[in-house]
Amino acid sequence: MAYYLLKIAVTTVLIVAISEIAKRSSFIGALLASLPLISVLAMLWLYIDTNDVTKVSALATSVFWLVLPSLVLFVTLPLLLKQGLHFYVSISISIGLTVGCYWLMVTVLNHYGVKL
Repeated sequence: MAYYLLKIAVTTVLIVAISEIAKRSSFIGALLASLPLISVLAMLWLYIDTNDVTKVSALATSVFWLVLPSLVLFVTLPLLLKQGLHFYVSISISIGLTVGCYWLMVTVLNHYGVKL
């Protein structure tokens, strides 16, 4: 149980720290947020929990393919905000488009035999 709480604490502190740093410097906040820290932590926790490099490899491969559609959010959100749309409307549209791109990516990958 202590290990599970440690995983939650480390992950939570990381996210809170990035949001606090971003208040002071959007560049440093963006730099930290863009690093695959959560993915690396997930792979680390998975390896510690299972000792299975095949699972870690599968996770890393899946993360690679799913990072591509996630970029849609980072393109559409600033564009919508610059157009004067309210933040909550902009983030909702951006998330919806990103979900659609995730679906499209998974569909295309399945068509070509890539299983995530």
